[in-house]
Amino acid sequence: MTSKKKVQIWDGNVRDAALTILLAVDKNQAYSNLLLNQTIKKYKLDAKDRALLTEITYGTLQYKYTLDYYLEPFVRTKIDLWVRWLLRLSLYQVVYLSRIPAHAAVNEAVEIAKKRGHKGIASMVNGVLRSIQRQGLRSLDEIEDPIKKLSIETSHPEWLVNRLIESYGIEVTTNMLKENNVPPTLTVRVNSLKSNAQEVVKLLEEEGVQAKASNLMPECIHIMSGQVTHTDCFKNGFITIQDESSMMPANVLHPKEGSRVLDMCAAPGGKTTHLAEIMKNNGSILATDLHPHKLDLIDETSNRLGIEIIQTAPVDGRNAASMLQKESYDAVLVDAPCSGLGVTRRKPDIKYTKREEDFESLHKIQLQLLDNAVHVLKIGGRLVYSTCTVDRLENEGTVQAFLTSHPEMELVPIDHLPNELLEKQKNGMLQVFPQDFGSDGFFVAAFQKKSATVPSNN
Repeated sequence: MTSKKKVQIWDGNVRDAALTILLAVDKNQAYSNLLLNQTIKKYKLDAKDRALLTEITYGTLQYKYTLDYYLEPFVRTKIDLWVRWLLRLSLYQVVYLSRIPAHAAVNEAVEIAKKRGHKGIASMVNGVLRSIQRQGLRSLDEIEDPIKKLSIETSHPEWLVNRLIESYGIEVTTNMLKENNVPPTLTVRVNSLKSNAQEVVKLLEEEGVQAKASNLMPECIHIMSGQVTHTDCFKNGFITIQDESSMMPANVLHPKEGSRVLDMCAAPGGKTTHLAEIMKNNGSILATDLHPHKLDLIDETSNRLGIEIIQTAPVDGRNAASMLQKESYDAVLVDAPCSGLGVTRRKPDIKYTKREEDFESLHKIQLQLLDNAVHVLKIGGRLVYSTCTVDRLENEGTVQAFLTSHPEMELVPIDHLPNELLEKQKNGMLQVFPQDFGSDGFFVAAFQKKSATVPSNN
């Protein structure tokens, strides 16, 4: 039987709210994390309600294929989409959550079915869930094909399981897929312009937030409990929310004080502000993004953190060479758009919405961004390419294609990171998996420009 997690019970409409979110994710391709945050703010949910809503929404999404496998023998007729999601949502609570009595989850499902449908649907929902309780879950051992079994057990599409196994082998892939279903720990980055991790941990604890300094990244703090964004520590710019893995790119670029830096895909600004902190707020950073409305997020974060060296501009990085001065930047960060497979724990809908053809189109965009970055980078300048994916084509594949088309660029060893990370780099590239340090999957590579840009034939 699957191990259970402990979640507090709440007698109200949290399950109905979760169902609404799940339906919007399925029908409208909405982002689960954004909808969750909107719902929490709209209804001003307290800590218990917020925890339950987050748990059952993400959990149901994370185990969608597994739940369907368990439901399949008991659902013999065609049912509406909302009814299927209600069954998944309810069964998730029965199977995976220990503090919610099965009868409470079933009763709540029946009430939601009555409200959204009619007595017939409510009776069917009740019958399916009660039958599973009586007869138990079917065994995953019934699945003979090992790829299909891993797909159902971890709820990832078979094509994706195959793709990852081809890249990394069965052991690494299995560990990664299982880790993708483990809820992430919230981490924050300490603003080094104002404080350090040890001092901030004390400040947070004084405000009722349980926190501990990371054993990996010196500027990272793990939040164990409490609402960190409600603290004076957050409001006064001592910290900003950022995953531990995504603190790598700015450290690897490591621009000097007084440098001129370009962050080509900057929104929402976590890495941009990190660069400014490394530069001790001395120099200049141009933060560009394809979406003008997202630049406001960078300005807001910069103001809160007390950073003054960042300017923003709505620039499509694929056209940066025609809009910015040639060879005018000391350092360039290209944190490129990608498939996001490294952040599946935070956005479980990613694994169901991605298609195999997406990787090739993203690979092309990544190369276009890098092509433009080379044009504006000074000779001797440093370029860092990073993604939050674990896909080989988007990572090593993009690096190799880029080097082939740009002989003026060379891959250089990664530095300015803890030894535990440096030891993982291969051929000047660093791939971190979710299971490595309990953080997001992330990729980083660093380059130096050794000669003038080769003129384009286009």
